[in-house]
Amino acid sequence: MELLIPDWPVPDNIAALTTLRAGGHSPSPYGDGQGGTGLNLGTHVDDDPALVARNRAQLRRLLPQEPAWLTQVHGVTVLDAAALPADAQGDACISTTPGAVCVMMTADCLPVLFCDRAGTVVGAAHAGWRGLAAGVLEHTVAAMRARGAADILAWLGPAIGPDNFEVGAEVKEAFVQQQAGAQAAFRDYPGRPGKYLADIYHLARLRLAAVGVDQVSGGGLCTVADTRFYSYRRDRVTGRMGSLIWLK
Repeated sequence: MELLIPDWPVPDNIAALTTLRAGGHSPSPYGDGQGGTGLNLGTHVDDDPALVARNRAQLRRLLPQEPAWLTQVHGVTVLDAAALPADAQGDACISTTPGAVCVMMTADCLPVLFCDRAGTVVGAAHAGWRGLAAGVLEHTVAAMRARGAADILAWLGPAIGPDNFEVGAEVKEAFVQQQAGAQAAFRDYPGRPGKYLADIYHLARLRLAAVGVDQVSGGGLCTVADTRFYSYRRDRVTGRMGSLIWLK
């Protein structure tokens, strides 16, 4: 199993990781892209449920307890990873409980991991463009501050990069109407009138800066261009990776 370990200045009692495609039990189209099986963690992508369960069990061996799996709906609901309701739906979770694992699944959308510099609160958010425009990052930061977080750090995980994220005018307007500075995150798509290439990493940094989070790491990996990652935009039928964080 291959893992991506975030490179960011977090306290020693914070652990975080992002899974890659390789090393699990799922065959193509959920495999590793090289003819081998893959570590698909998504139960909603028509993969064999028994194989997904084996993949999750394999990941679980690296963790203090079962992750707080959510049904993600591109919204802004933030839940407590240590106290999830049954059939929990949400696109962010936080925790102040050691051992409770926050997790978000992605395959082009932006996973964002959070912690405070004091090492008392962690969080994870799923930021596709709809959730990002609706304020999922701001809601996550607010929930962390309500639990006592002050100096918050963020890490931007692997997502669709600015050379591959084609969007329409409605996506551009959704951001520019809220922040004029968001204009810089969009450039005309050559030869495709009315289409733009969007930089979701830049958009996320703008949203975080607006709520006082300017210690942001990551943001340099493209899930479409790098075949180590699952990508819905590239492959359509594909698996899901997990980005996880917890207090030790």
